[in-house]
Amino acid sequence: MNKILIVDDELNMRLVLTAMLKKEGYEIASAADGSEALSILKSGPIDAVITDLKMPNVDGMELLNHMNDKHPAIPVIIITAHGTVATAVEALKKGALDYITKPFDLDELKNVISKAMKTRTLKENELFLPPEDIERAGIIGTSKSIKDIFEAIKRVAPTTTTILITGETGTGKELVADAIHYNSPRKKNPLIKINCAAIAKTLMESELFGHEKGAYTGAAVTKPGKFELAHKGTLFLDEVSEIPRDMQVKLLRVLQEQEFERVGGLRTIKVDVRIIAATNQNLLQQVQAGNFREDLYYRLNVFPIEVPPLRSRKEDILPLTDYFLEKFNKKLAVSVNMEQEVKEMFLRHDWPGNIRELENLIERMILLAQNDTVTMREIPEEFKAAVNKIAAAPLETSKKPFKNYMRDHVENVEKQMIVKMLEEAGGNVTKAAQQLGLSRKGLQLKMIKYNLRKDMK
Repeated sequence: MNKILIVDDELNMRLVLTAMLKKEGYEIASAADGSEALSILKSGPIDAVITDLKMPNVDGMELLNHMNDKHPAIPVIIITAHGTVATAVEALKKGALDYITKPFDLDELKNVISKAMKTRTLKENELFLPPEDIERAGIIGTSKSIKDIFEAIKRVAPTTTTILITGETGTGKELVADAIHYNSPRKKNPLIKINCAAIAKTLMESELFGHEKGAYTGAAVTKPGKFELAHKGTLFLDEVSEIPRDMQVKLLRVLQEQEFERVGGLRTIKVDVRIIAATNQNLLQQVQAGNFREDLYYRLNVFPIEVPPLRSRKEDILPLTDYFLEKFNKKLAVSVNMEQEVKEMFLRHDWPGNIRELENLIERMILLAQNDTVTMREIPEEFKAAVNKIAAAPLETSKKPFKNYMRDHVENVEKQMIVKMLEEAGGNVTKAAQQLGLSRKGLQLKMIKYNLRKDMK
């Protein structure tokens, strides 16, 4: 049963929403303000939050900021009155999923909650990186394919070119979109994301373009769509292949003309929006099958970026493993290492679930670890069985002993740390050496070893 947290300082509002949502089969928790809500969020899992904006102590906007920071996978829905719609729109730009207006229409409420649950399911396993890493391109790896993506981001981010990101589920397509936006001149303006697979087909037009009051049953107020919210910024259309065919021609017009009308409206609205689309489908095959418009495909595919599966860049597995070990050690307040034998098995796996599978497995194994080291006994049996199926296949790293592979990996990590410290120290070798716990001479020798002497000061 999905659990929803209702946050409102009006008792009657909490009671009404609780009664309505319990009838729909949801489990409910409630809080009188944002401070109480924060305590509830610490006590157990929550699948969605519905919050008023104006409350004593911690208000709805502060709660939203906290959710974005600490619980980015939990969708937030804003409660608003007619007079505060502008504030609710501002909340959407800061990451809220949607808003509902008083008095509530049951159908509207059900649709918004349904969208929140689908969004939660689609996003709960996504790979999240802090903003400072996203601005540095945000993708872990040193393989040639990842370096090519870095170069593509560097080349295309300053432009307004439309981008199509392709790749299997779990490869990090959303991170590439984040990197493009946060390295572009639009980075201080909204990055609005919409997962097209989470939106009911009947509501897709309203989600994208908004609607006027009375446009259809339940449209109690005028509501801007995602294109309006993304004005001067970036709109990320994830799973773009899920957009219904009858909507594709309208999307094509907006891409070409940068203008549209709200559902039920007559006024043409002009916007300045940069479009980034993503899909795990082969859109060209979808075009040939008649499911996707050819003209829209070529309009989206102006600058394609393909994110490779993890099995094709196995040299990135160990750096990703180290990253996730550090991430979950901090998250779970533990200090757990990993046996080399486990890492060796990681290198033999094909990772059909890609980075998401690796992330989830490491978190699971850290939770199961009986001491301060993840060992072979923490590896799930189904994972061992999957690795054994490909045991006869040639291993990419079999040309050299594992200890040599690990040595190369350690040296690669050491080089990256030195580069990072030098960057933070502005190229000052003495300061960087202090940060690394090395003597100036020791750091200089390592810089010579890794051909980094050009950074000396």
